[in-house]
Amino acid sequence: MALKSKYDVVVIGSGPGGVAAALAARQNGAEDVLVIERDVEPGGILLQCIHNGFGVEVLKKDLPGPAYAEHYIRQAQAAGVDFLLDSMVLEIDAQRRITAAQRGRLHDLQARALVLGMGCRERTRAQVRLPGTRPTGVFTAGTAQRWVNVEGFMPGKRFVVLGSGDIGMIMARRLTLEGAQVERVLEIMPFLTGLMRNYVQCLMDYDIPLQLSHTVNRILGRQRVEAIESVRVDEAWNPIPGSEEVIPCDTLLLSVGLIPENELSRKAGVLLDPVTGGPVVDDRFETRVPGIFAAGNVVHVYDLVDWVTEAGFSAGRSAAKFAVSQRLKEHRHIPLRAGENIRYVVPHTLDKERLEQGDIRLQMRVRAPVEAPVWVEVRAGDKLVTRGREPYVRPGEMVTLVLPARCYADVAAAGALQVAISR
Repeated sequence: MALKSKYDVVVIGSGPGGVAAALAARQNGAEDVLVIERDVEPGGILLQCIHNGFGVEVLKKDLPGPAYAEHYIRQAQAAGVDFLLDSMVLEIDAQRRITAAQRGRLHDLQARALVLGMGCRERTRAQVRLPGTRPTGVFTAGTAQRWVNVEGFMPGKRFVVLGSGDIGMIMARRLTLEGAQVERVLEIMPFLTGLMRNYVQCLMDYDIPLQLSHTVNRILGRQRVEAIESVRVDEAWNPIPGSEEVIPCDTLLLSVGLIPENELSRKAGVLLDPVTGGPVVDDRFETRVPGIFAAGNVVHVYDLVDWVTEAGFSAGRSAAKFAVSQRLKEHRHIPLRAGENIRYVVPHTLDKERLEQGDIRLQMRVRAPVEAPVWVEVRAGDKLVTRGREPYVRPGEMVTLVLPARCYADVAAAGALQVAISR
């Protein structure tokens, strides 16, 4: 694929929101659409979500994650969406300029409209400040999901899961199916934080205990996790003395929340909501920066991937409309360029939509004097549009040439006009 320097719509991220936005943009008038993805293949987090439950609302099918992703990736490719894979976006700005790195090469791109679809990341041990030693065997649930489902590697044999988020409950079931022992799931809140269906299908159906209002008080072990100490907490999340329990295990999985991935958004000056951590968007999913849109988990964390796809469709339609308006605006104005012995000419551009409102006066100054009769010419390529005779021209004296209305057909068909002095 030969990269272009300018695209109607550029989408950052090829998860369900990004691919849907790219597809919708192509279907709604965007001529050039590029998706930039840091992984070696498109699909985002869905590629490691091999359980079913995807597409029930938008496709009326019950699909595993990779099949759901493939459905829309194929549609996007068939629609003419380009994918730049194995590429990391380093910078974006408010003018929708993009710098991306791909295997040691830098690409500088310009987008008429930009869609943020970077998704979210998991909170880590450091962000929830778990006390205790620092042995191996503490992972986020998503990391374990990648290892088990994609890499074919089991991170442990005996697990405790902290957090009742959906990924944590799904991994509790997945690990059980692989022969591991999941001792229990701890949740610091007094209520479930994931979907009830996942609690029933992943924990209850496999007799995995869930303890609400409980958290990890300490991690025990030197080289490898040997156990964790759980503790009950009060309404203010303070540990209740005497409720401590040591649970032997070799692995602790963290399912303690997701954070929208918005480092790039900040660089572009996008206003973020302090509650969701994602961009502030309007009903068209446009941020406060004109021409920059956002969709999916980069805005806020959704319960269902179907809803991410729907948000992507909306953002893509809006981005396409913005891009088309920008493209028309760019092509609407005809530049007037200074040619031979012309220092500058005003106006600098002509508006195609206003050409028929009357004669247009062009005013200019020359670079050097010519003390003899000259032609002041306006050309569209090799075609002479109009010209006027001057007995002489001097830098200190303004030169005026009227562009008559009878020439407007030639002007409107031109990509650019050049004004020059000719003998």
